[in-house]
Amino acid sequence: MTTRGRFLTLEGVDGAGKSTHVKWVAEELRHAGLTVRMTREPGGTELGEKLRELVLHESMGLDAELLLMFAGRCEHLRQVIEPALARGEWVVCDRFTDATYAYQGGGRELGAERVAVLESWMRPALQPDRTWLFDVPLEVARARLADARTPDRFEREGAEFFQRTRDAYHARARQYPDRIRVIDSSRPKDVVREELRGEVRALLDAYA
Repeated sequence: MTTRGRFLTLEGVDGAGKSTHVKWVAEELRHAGLTVRMTREPGGTELGEKLRELVLHESMGLDAELLLMFAGRCEHLRQVIEPALARGEWVVCDRFTDATYAYQGGGRELGAERVAVLESWMRPALQPDRTWLFDVPLEVARARLADARTPDRFEREGAEFFQRTRDAYHARARQYPDRIRVIDSSRPKDVVREELRGEVRALLDAYA
């Protein structure tokens, strides 16, 4: 019988440096001999990528934004995440439901309760085995965004939005301390990766 794979997610506000490490984590796992599926949210499927473009670039009401996030996630779970885990693959995902609690629940001020209702429609029992929350002071994140590509509709939000989002992420980390590890990503990249390397090795040992 195939051993079920593990589900790993990377989270953080825009500008925290999370995306810099997604591919690196996947490669570390591959070097350990694992089959790895790397994916992202919003996105991850053909439908999800279309919804991503809408969510990131089209004006819409807050309820529509929240519902589109979960519509894409339902397909992502059905088409990609759950089949890969069932095959014994390790899935490394750039954002998952914690991001919705942070951005829509916190940043958009829709509240965690509304997000939880929609999560209950899916597979609430399927949670990441490990989540790394990349965290930087708000001013550092904003400075990094200023040097980035043309900003999307989230990246154009003001400081108050990002503070609420960061606060919501930290609330999730306090709620799930065994799953969510906070990574200080204001440090140099090689220092962050050395900490991540230790995290990855600990996971491999735990699930060997």
